[in-house]
Amino acid sequence: MQRLTPGQRARVTVPGSSANLGPGFDSLGLAVDLCDTIEVEVIESGLEIEIHGEGADHLPKTAKHLVYRALKLGFGAADVTAPGIRMVCHNQIPQSRGLGSSAAAAVGGVALAGALADREFTSAELIQLASEFEGHPDNVSASVLGGAVVSWTDGSGDDAKYSAVSIPVHPNIQATAVVPNSHASTNAVRRVLPEMIPHVDARFNVARSSLMTVAISAHPELLMPATEDRLHQEYRAEALPVTTKWVSIFRDAGFPAFVSGAGPTCLALTTDTIPAELLDQARSENLRVLELGIGGPVTVG
Repeated sequence: MQRLTPGQRARVTVPGSSANLGPGFDSLGLAVDLCDTIEVEVIESGLEIEIHGEGADHLPKTAKHLVYRALKLGFGAADVTAPGIRMVCHNQIPQSRGLGSSAAAAVGGVALAGALADREFTSAELIQLASEFEGHPDNVSASVLGGAVVSWTDGSGDDAKYSAVSIPVHPNIQATAVVPNSHASTNAVRRVLPEMIPHVDARFNVARSSLMTVAISAHPELLMPATEDRLHQEYRAEALPVTTKWVSIFRDAGFPAFVSGAGPTCLALTTDTIPAELLDQARSENLRVLELGIGGPVTVG
């Protein structure tokens, strides 16, 4: 096993992401241009973590930090070790809000490990390793590849194989996020989902998920029906009242909106400008409004 030398440095920029996009549960994802930038230096010993921006007041500055844990996973895959690590995080992605902060941490940590080891992981390797860390590939794949993605999993547990392919995004599509102040636990929100759903609802979601790949790439006029869902959002509505309210407000106004990942962010994908008075209403309710572009792939260096 190679031992890294104090003074070695690496830097990575990782986009945030939205998962599901309505019907594509655990499969569709979209990178957004909110990015976390992480700088790592090998030091003589110990662990030093500095955090700026989102999460600076509550994220751990210990070995429990997600980026550091993913870095260690990447070190194992690259067959290297480090005597000590100094890490500086510049975070733009809201934490635990359904915009892919944990997936970005996983991708960033693994990518940094490869860069320090002078062994740049391929996109497929990044998706596999970071998805093993995260547990599912939708947000991870979007952060690795940028743009929109379809991801899938073969096998389960330790034998799971994670894969993804990019979908072109129509150049006129922009994203608007309404971000509540509350956090959402992916595991907690998953627990409200039923074990079984009616066949008619499964059929509905298969059609809408397939339609979404066409709408987002070439026919944005179909985004309204393409973002419809019967698989998870209605079951999460009681746990996410503010999110559900704003999904309805946007959709009633003609703007395709959905729960971003496990929430609580509401995301709208549009080619038209959302009226300022609608966004001002959200701000008046103490919600954060983020007008976003489509994110590019993870970059190292």
